Amino acid sequence: MKRKIFTTAMLVGCFMACLAAVADLNGKWAGKLIYNDTEYPLLYDLKVDGDKLTGTALTTEGTTEITEGKTNGTDFSFNIATQGITIAHTGKFYGDSTSVDLDINGTKVHSVLKRPEEKK
Repeated sequence: MKRKIFTTAMLVGCFMACLAAVADLNGKWAGKLIYNDTEYPLLYDLKVDGDKLTGTALTTEGTTEITEGKTNGTDFSFNIATQGITIAHTGKFYGDSTSVDLDINGTKVHSVLKRPEEKK
């Protein structure tokens, strides 16, 4: 009986650890943005430390640092500076995807980001 309880507890613990590792905003996120009839690739590498969100974003000018990043686990916000403007980002984390709204000079643009597939 003790062995059965121990085995069940170990399996549940491993399952929970796997879920915690997968359901995490950390890592690379990719998507696309359509703005002024032009499609732009979006690529972010996010890092969460408590309620602080840092990382980088790929812009037309290259890689830029994320500033003023905050998260509460599911909701997040941050800014990036590119082409002389600051673009505010707000979003929601869903586990396998994130929904993000960008404020570009007063114009709101929506995108969905997913984890990029690993190349083999």
